[in-house]
Amino acid sequence: MENIKVEANAALIVIDVQKGFEDAFWGRRDNADAERNMAAIIDRWQETGRPVVFVRHDSPRAGSPLAPESEGNAFKDFVEERRGRGTGPELLVTKTVNSVFYGEPDLDTWLKEAGIGQFVIVGIQTNMCNETTARMGGNLGYDVLFPIDAMHTFDLAGPFGWTRSAEELTRATAVSLHGGKFARVVTAEDVLKGTAV
Repeated sequence: MENIKVEANAALIVIDVQKGFEDAFWGRRDNADAERNMAAIIDRWQETGRPVVFVRHDSPRAGSPLAPESEGNAFKDFVEERRGRGTGPELLVTKTVNSVFYGEPDLDTWLKEAGIGQFVIVGIQTNMCNETTARMGGNLGYDVLFPIDAMHTFDLAGPFGWTRSAEELTRATAVSLHGGKFARVVTAEDVLKGTAV
């Protein structure tokens, strides 16, 4: 893998790391190391004064583990404990759809006003909100870094009786984003090395 340069003002977008994703509703997940890698990257961003965007999904679907009235709407403890701890800018975005770019307040405006052209995505789910945000970011002209081991997803059933495991979906996302040049798929280690002073 090429050496990754992380810009001094690169934003970290932490997507939907919420307690509701621990619910059995979602099924089997992949990547047991996801939370550890997310935490390491958040810590590095906060230590170096880079901007961090925390994103929360407020599901409009009744009974969803992520509905605003549900306990599952809250951030997981390791994320909540880190909010407000950084030395750089911090933003909370809430959304009801997959892309963070359709959340409130407007992410694209916030990034552009801050002169930010690069961002890193971590969080949940790899092939859903993370991938959708990466695709939109690439379309909008951002340099998107996608550390594939700092996120996770779940097994999924689709049409025609087709099913795919979380690992297969993760690989498909990685190939689509990287091969389609929407984002650069990297590892958490690549990102951490790229922020070294």
